Amino acid sequence: MESNEIYATLGRLGVVPVVAIEDAGAALPLADALIAGGLGIAEITFRTAAAGQVMETLRAERPDMLIGAGTILNVDDLRRARDCGAAFGVSPGFNPKIVAEAIELGFPFAPGVMTPSDVEAALDMGLTVLKYFPAEAAGGAKLLKSVAAPYAHLGVRFIPTGGINIDNAPTYLQSPWVLAVGGSWVAKRSDISEGNWDTIEANARAVVEMVSALSR
Repeated sequence: MESNEIYATLGRLGVVPVVAIEDAGAALPLADALIAGGLGIAEITFRTAAAGQVMETLRAERPDMLIGAGTILNVDDLRRARDCGAAFGVSPGFNPKIVAEAIELGFPFAPGVMTPSDVEAALDMGLTVLKYFPAEAAGGAKLLKSVAAPYAHLGVRFIPTGGINIDNAPTYLQSPWVLAVGGSWVAKRSDISEGNWDTIEANARAVVEMVSALSR
């Protein structure tokens, strides 16, 4: 899938479930719950040892699901994400070495930014889709508007993540500079470990309903 198609899908879905999964055996039930709720996408974070195997399983068994890799903190993580079948990657911060490797590999990658200097560093390397992190702690949608305004004419789009939930997500998603938001509330670590698949499906369905009600 080309990067333009990937980002178009993110924009259409509006919300990327950020997933920390401890047991690779839960990969398929999780995917099925998200898909049943109408949200066939997940960012699998490298915060757990099972992340790579989860991505490999989903790529093989649920090929229509859009899989991203999160918490990419070094070049090895980036290469592993690609090799495990992730279609895109994100990181909490801006590391030029990782960005350069992603460009070299042709791997769609959205590094984390928080300041105008971060945004300009990313633009200088040719990136226009950026993760905004930590969104709420940094000042929320109001601060993002101020940061984004000088660069809006360049087509920069943001994926705010951090402290976002079903209640405040619409404030971000109604902004023209926001492509999508990331959030762990859709598939909480506790719900995954406890096998609360109905809860996750219901959360996904609520996201779909929320996004469809917005004028984007």
